[in-house]
Amino acid sequence: MSDTRPRLFSSDAEIEHLGERFLARTLPKEEWTHEAHLATTTWLLLRRPDIDVDSDLPDLIRHYNESVGGVNSDSEGYHETITRVFLHGVRLFLGEADRREPLHELVNELLLSPMGRRDWPLRFYSRERLLSVEARRSFVPPDLAALP
Repeated sequence: MSDTRPRLFSSDAEIEHLGERFLARTLPKEEWTHEAHLATTTWLLLRRPDIDVDSDLPDLIRHYNESVGGVNSDSEGYHETITRVFLHGVRLFLGEADRREPLHELVNELLLSPMGRRDWPLRFYSRERLLSVEARRSFVPPDLAALP
């Protein structure tokens, strides 16, 4: 989890394209970046009310990972706690944001906010707990500070 500046988006169409290709499992693996995860999650929450993000996102990610040759194991692929923490962070951000902005500007603001940082979960979790097999398999509560 690094402190590098995120890649920002230039259009709503770019985010819609990411989301649609993720759902269709046609998004190239190298495009499934941290920024793409958060943009897709935001797009799902705001533009796809037909998808129950809380119940559907884990399997959507698992199936996508498998479609690009990945595996979902105790050491790679889907991570339940990280997914839930970032989903919480996206919702927290959206609760405070001006949703009238174009989607890409909203996502860019998210990516530049504390909730969009790659290391945001480490404000609440020790690295050992967050990267544990237990945290990958199921949601574990934070051990450093409560989620806001």
